[in-house]
Amino acid sequence: MDAIINVFQFIQGLGVSVVMPIVIFIIGCAFRTGVGKSLRAGLTVGVGFIGLNLVINSLLGTSLSPAVQAMVDRFGLSLSTIDVGWPAAAAIAMGSTVGLIIIPLGLVVNIVMLFTNTTQTVDVDIWDYWHFAFTGALVAIITDTLWLGILAAVVNMVIIMVLGDVTAPEVEKSLDLPGVSLPHGFTTAYAPIAMVINKIIDMIPGVRDININMDTVQRRFGVFGEPILVGTVMGIVIGAIAGYDITNVLTLGVSLGAVLVLIPKMAALLMEGLIPISDAASDFIQERFQNRGKIYIGLDSAIGVGHPVTLAISFILVPLLIFLAVVLPGNTVLPFADLAVIPWMFVLITPIVKENGFRGLIVGLVVLVFGLWIATDLAPMITTAAKNVNFEMPEGASQISSICDGANPLTWVLVRLNGLGYIGTGIGAVVALAMAFWNRNRIKKEAAQLHDGGAA
Repeated sequence: MDAIINVFQFIQGLGVSVVMPIVIFIIGCAFRTGVGKSLRAGLTVGVGFIGLNLVINSLLGTSLSPAVQAMVDRFGLSLSTIDVGWPAAAAIAMGSTVGLIIIPLGLVVNIVMLFTNTTQTVDVDIWDYWHFAFTGALVAIITDTLWLGILAAVVNMVIIMVLGDVTAPEVEKSLDLPGVSLPHGFTTAYAPIAMVINKIIDMIPGVRDININMDTVQRRFGVFGEPILVGTVMGIVIGAIAGYDITNVLTLGVSLGAVLVLIPKMAALLMEGLIPISDAASDFIQERFQNRGKIYIGLDSAIGVGHPVTLAISFILVPLLIFLAVVLPGNTVLPFADLAVIPWMFVLITPIVKENGFRGLIVGLVVLVFGLWIATDLAPMITTAAKNVNFEMPEGASQISSICDGANPLTWVLVRLNGLGYIGTGIGAVVALAMAFWNRNRIKKEAAQLHDGGAA
């Protein structure tokens, strides 16, 4: 048993930029893409992820986080719960007992769902299984029962896989990612909220007609509406609010302008490696299984972060999030370490609202308000989970939380349901099974249209 655990700990330690090329290579060979093409595809995907991480962590993270910290210091903001960021949350999740088994468990769940036709997604993003482990770890704490934590992780994954399938057509169309779905435990959890709010806005006369997108901005403002200049202006505004001197204001402006330009280019490189594998997987499945719909490759939502609307909304909402944290009744969380991952919230929101920046901002304000309350509510359990894996608490912090995944609405629902006892656990399991069977029926209808020319 120890040997098996050591193997999976080794895999976890490799990181996404190493694990992904290996997984893509294996899948490519399995779907008869050829050794050479599979190897090139895997390495290209790995390089794409490295590029994304460099831009996001080294450029966005090192530019935006200090500016926000300067805002906090400038206005004397102080809250009792510290946002420790997703790397800490992932370490807490993967250091738990649930985390030790989440990779083989997640692979089994995905395979079972593929064979039962309850998903269309081959989820190769095994590193991000930590989101499911995070939910499971908190449930294990609140129930003091390991197997309930494991069940919660499975329920979380099933729900996310279904939502990934449902949103995949919009991902293909709006984000220009053919053959890709985004079964990401953090990003995808916000899709149902965006769907509901989008429907509500559709029912409000006048408001439903407001449409702000990058195409409109570019038509009205010409070169000044291009992403590079939009990012630069937003960076300058954030720098000014932070009280930076003119040099640092301009540096932040250019840095955020660079983010809006470079992220889409890195995502395009990643897709260059992925498309041959995605096409081969779809052809392989459709040739051999006539009741199968289109097959998607499940990836980290980082590949969709670079959409101009997503980034523009995020840059606007980051300083607003700090303001909300201070004035929101009942909130104790000071956002900090996870500010750079705010765009991940909006990767699926953008396609759901049809790239309408106005609607994206409305959805964003709602999810941030409730996200702060959720992160506050889950803080005691996250703190306990951190102590269980010997996580070093930040100096002066009474509690810790995170925006990712401490503000995750699906995580919160599953944790609180399990806190009600076996009835709550049963409700979560029934919902997941119902969604899986609903998805199976949807996939079968899609397959009939695909293979029989539209016959039901």
